[in-house]
Amino acid sequence: MEKVTSRGLTLLKDTKLSRRKALTGAAGLGIAAAGAATFAPRRAPYVKGQAKTQLQFWTGFTDPDLATLRKIVEQYNAQSTSYEVIVTQLAPAEVTDNTRLITAVRGGDSPDIYHMDRFTVASNAANGLVQPISEFVDEAVRATYLPFAMEEVTYDGQIWGMPLDTDARALYYNIGVLREAGIDPTEFDQSNGPVTWDRLLEVANMASVRDANGTYSRVGFVPYANQAWHYTYGFSWGAQFYDEANCAVTPDDPKMVEAMQWVYDACASMDANAISAWETPRRVPGFPPQQGSLVTQGVAFEVTGDWMINQYAQYAPTAEYGITYLPVPQAGMSSATWSGGWSMVVPEGSTNAEGAVDFISYMCGEPGQRIYTTDTRHLPTITSLTTDPSLYTELSSFFAAQLLPTSNNRPPLPVGSKYWDEMTSAYQAIYLNEAQPAQALATAKENTQADLQQFC
Repeated sequence: MEKVTSRGLTLLKDTKLSRRKALTGAAGLGIAAAGAATFAPRRAPYVKGQAKTQLQFWTGFTDPDLATLRKIVEQYNAQSTSYEVIVTQLAPAEVTDNTRLITAVRGGDSPDIYHMDRFTVASNAANGLVQPISEFVDEAVRATYLPFAMEEVTYDGQIWGMPLDTDARALYYNIGVLREAGIDPTEFDQSNGPVTWDRLLEVANMASVRDANGTYSRVGFVPYANQAWHYTYGFSWGAQFYDEANCAVTPDDPKMVEAMQWVYDACASMDANAISAWETPRRVPGFPPQQGSLVTQGVAFEVTGDWMINQYAQYAPTAEYGITYLPVPQAGMSSATWSGGWSMVVPEGSTNAEGAVDFISYMCGEPGQRIYTTDTRHLPTITSLTTDPSLYTELSSFFAAQLLPTSNNRPPLPVGSKYWDEMTSAYQAIYLNEAQPAQALATAKENTQADLQQFC
C-alpha cells in the first residue's frame, strides 16, 4: 500500500492486499463538505390494514445511551408502515465478545439488526457473521459519511454495515477536587493548550488521598482508566500500528514501547497493586455510570469521551468540571486523540435484509443521528452534521470542532478484534507491572500476525 496525506493524517491507499484485503480505501478522519443523501431498500407497496413485519434488534448498550436507542426505535416504528423493530438488550460484555451473536448465527436464530463496535466489522465480516449490504448503499450515500467511518464498515470491496456515531477522547478534570487539594485548575484550561503526561501525573499525585495502609480513597489519575487505552498513548507518542508495505501489525513500534514504558513507570510510582485495587471493580462491563469515578468525584482527572458530558448532566448536574486536550509526551508537541464509534449490521442468517436496512437507513441516517447526537453527545458520522451548530453545546462543540478534524483511528483490519484483544492483554500486564513493555508488545505482535498472515 502507498501512503497519502490529508489534513495532516496518514491515509492508506490499497495497492497490496488481494481479494481478502483488510481495507478497500483509506482510514482517515479528514472532514469535507458533503451533501445530504439517504439510502433505503426497495419496498413493496403498502396495503392498508396489513400487519407490520417484526425486526429483531440486539444491542449490548445500557442506559443512558440505551434510552436514546429506544427513543429512535419508537420514532421509526411510528412512521414505518411496513416494519416494527423490537429491541433486545444483551448482557454487557467486552466489545470484541460476540459469543451471543455467534451462537445465534450457528443456531439459525439470528437477529435482523445487530449493534456492533465499528472497528470489529471487518473481523466479523471475515468470520462470516454479517451480511454485505452494498446493494443498498450507492456511492452518493457513501460520500456523505466521514471517510474513516465508511472504511471501517468496508471489507473485501463490500459494505457490511452503516456507521451510527463517532467520538473523540479528551482529558476531563474535576475542578472541585483540584481546589480541595490546593491546586489551581486554570492551568488545565483549553486556552493554555495541553500539559505533558509527566505534569499531569505530578499534579494528580497531589490530589490523591491514601490511608495509613496505603489504600486509596481518592486517586488523582488512574493511567489506564476509562479511555486511557493502549491506542490513546500510542497515538500520543506518534506510534504506528500497521505497516502497510509489509502487511504487518506493529504494536512493537519503538514509540509504542516508549509510551507503554511511561504507563509502566507511572503505575509503579503510584503502587500498581493499590491502583488496581481501586480501579478493577470499575472495569467490569456494564459498570453503572452513575458510580463512575468522575461523577462521584473519586478522581481529579480521567481520559474519556464526549459522552461523558451527558453523564455529568444526568448524574452530577452541579459538579464543576473542565475538558481539555489530551496531554503530550513533551512540551510543545501537538496533542493527539483518536475516534471510534458504533455501527448497525445485518447478521448472517437474517431472513429480512431489506427490512433491516430500512431501519438502518433511519437509525444511521440523518433522523437517527440528529437524535443520537443531541441526546448522548456522541458525534455524528454524516459529514454535514459534524458542523451543524444546532447539535452541540459549548462543551460538546470542542469535540466536533477542535478534536474530530485531526483525530486518528484504529486500522480497520480483518483481525481488528484479535489485535485489540492481544494489545489489551499486553497492556494489562504492563500497567499491573507484571511484564516489561517490549516483551509484552512483542507477544501481542506475534499472536496477531499469525492470524493476519492469511489475509496478506
